[in-house]
Amino acid sequence: MLIHSIQSRATFKTILNYIEVLKPRETILLTFIGFCAAVIAGRGQPPIDTLLLATLALLLGSGAANGLTNYLDREVDAKMERVRHRPLPSKRIFPAWKMLPWAISLAVGALVMAWFLHYLCFIFGLLGFIVAVTWRKRITCAFPQGAIASCAPVLIGYVAISHQVELTLLLLCILITIWTPLHVWSVMIANRDDYRQAGITYFPISWEIKDAIKVLLGLAVLLLGSSIALYYFSDRALGMLYLVVASILGILTVFATARLVFTGISHDAWKVYKLTAFPFLGILFLTMSLDLWLI
Repeated sequence: MLIHSIQSRATFKTILNYIEVLKPRETILLTFIGFCAAVIAGRGQPPIDTLLLATLALLLGSGAANGLTNYLDREVDAKMERVRHRPLPSKRIFPAWKMLPWAISLAVGALVMAWFLHYLCFIFGLLGFIVAVTWRKRITCAFPQGAIASCAPVLIGYVAISHQVELTLLLLCILITIWTPLHVWSVMIANRDDYRQAGITYFPISWEIKDAIKVLLGLAVLLLGSSIALYYFSDRALGMLYLVVASILGILTVFATARLVFTGISHDAWKVYKLTAFPFLGILFLTMSLDLWLI
């Protein structure tokens, strides 16, 4: 009985490791914004069967992309204090290639579902995977590769319902394209020394902090503008609830980034990073969906 209990706990920990390697928080956020994009495309009433299939494809695909990038970044991650505890650099999954069949299976499953949704969903999904595995800590910064990868869930979710590229979708992608570097560069600035010791030398690490954070402030202003533009130019009739929430979130982001410019300290860069995760992107997309549901 004792041996069986020990084996059960070991199996449970192994399962958790294989889930953790997919970066669940990031995967859930990407899946959520893709889900909301589908709701937006359906004007608040998308077909339930299509919505569920798209959500499952997004969940599997986002997890697979995160798992593959974790595999490719494992050696760099092992040199960084912030992420060296992850399953691959900490060797909780060893050898690292053991997770590849898991991630590749999820990727194949997601692409098959994407094909059944619409051929454009398949193309966007495949492009997202290709870009995701080239957006790596060692060789490239978050823009433009990271923006393309981050837009993939929104493209897939929206096109699964609309079957076409529309102005609203383009506006959503512009918002994501601005959000991605602001989110990623802020955590890089917050952990500047950690990235440097791992041998990462591109922007924003290559710039003086006082200059790099000015770029973040510019992005925060553009992010506020792009979120407001959705209210005025989207053909999905977003209401006053969205406008108020988008304005509040955007102003908070600008304020937090302006504070970082004033202080220049890592802790304030970390606050920008945390604010631009779910609090900004998740709530913004949720509000768009709620606005359409309430109309």
